[in-house]
Amino acid sequence: MDILFRKFRDAHITGSGPLLATTITPVSPAENPNQLQAFYHGSSFFSIASDIRSGILAHSNTDVRFLKPEGNAWADLYVAFWKAIGELLDVESSTSNAGWVKVYELWKEVANVLIRGYSSAGFQAWTVPCLYVAGQYLRIFAIKADEGVRGSGQDVGFGTAGFQDDVVGDFGKNERLEDAARMINRMFTLCISDRAPIQESRKWGLYYTTNLLFKTYFKLNKTGLSKNIILALQAAQTDMPPMDAFPKSHIVTFKYYVGIISFLDDNYIKAEEYLTDALNLCHKDSHRNKELILTYLIPCHLLTTHTLPSPSLLRPYPRLLKLFTPLSTCIRRGDLSGFDAALAAGEDEMVKRRIYLTLERGRDIALRNLLRKVFLAGGFEEGKDGEIIRRTRVPLEEFVAAVRLGSRGEANRVESDEVECLLANMIYK
Repeated sequence: MDILFRKFRDAHITGSGPLLATTITPVSPAENPNQLQAFYHGSSFFSIASDIRSGILAHSNTDVRFLKPEGNAWADLYVAFWKAIGELLDVESSTSNAGWVKVYELWKEVANVLIRGYSSAGFQAWTVPCLYVAGQYLRIFAIKADEGVRGSGQDVGFGTAGFQDDVVGDFGKNERLEDAARMINRMFTLCISDRAPIQESRKWGLYYTTNLLFKTYFKLNKTGLSKNIILALQAAQTDMPPMDAFPKSHIVTFKYYVGIISFLDDNYIKAEEYLTDALNLCHKDSHRNKELILTYLIPCHLLTTHTLPSPSLLRPYPRLLKLFTPLSTCIRRGDLSGFDAALAAGEDEMVKRRIYLTLERGRDIALRNLLRKVFLAGGFEEGKDGEIIRRTRVPLEEFVAAVRLGSRGEANRVESDEVECLLANMIYK
């Protein structure tokens, strides 16, 4: 426990929020893998309250002064943290996943105590990274608890004894994750409603809590709720610090999710803007994050500018190379049947990523390229004044033959009326 108390004092002396957040992180650091076990076994259920108060309040008196409400709130937080760690250690040493529900309930109490500390006990704004840790692991434990319940085949209601891929939704029962979303929403409200001066405001935690909400709503397949958060942020812009003053990691994640929300709303121009910003701001070594951004940025470019990804762009990302190369090749060639086959081959992954319907529109670009080849193959003719010009009148039968060749097979045979309709639609577009 002495390590935790020492970090607590050092964090308050230096005003270091990240250091303070490590004291309530439910994962032992790499340099001290047994830190949580030592912390938990350093006390007992009967003496933990007095041990924490002695370690935090009595030992801090020489360096840090607390008002009574604030000091008691910090003590309550670490008592709740100790209880949650005890249950967490039990679950990690067990082969059953049923205990994650209890871990979630106890960690939820940690989050509740922390929220009360900000709302009524006077926790200072520099300690906001503690909210990040509480919200992050609340979501993680909620997911594990729901998975444990589904794995056991029975539900356990609340109050009983008892960067993954967040854009991919989970359609099963998510009772704890829905409850976690409400808790994280309280954290968001706690930050956005702070009226303190900007330098001392909890508004510096807005984008992180917003990103946690986005991840949770996507996991719940309730992306529509994300729009309410975006509207709330837009309404509070005048009272917020400028976006470029926030940590870059917060902004990259925010722009990524806003880009995807716009993408799902078929607002591809806005989606392209946000996703491009996210890609440009992304750390050069964040390979996985860049891959996720490009998964949606490439279809945006396909529809907004009719440009295809180059091999050099896709080469560092094998998954994207496998997904987009066959489609790009068929679009360039005007190979309609090849495009349909490539779309069918990647359908499961595309549906999972929610890009299938967008990529399906690429067939129009493949058709345009095919019709263009017919036009170019028509060659040149002599104009009225004797000059050589490209042929401007192409018989419908040539387009029909090209579409039939591109479609291949009797099953896909198209009639001339259908080709005429396709031509009319392409001219309109």
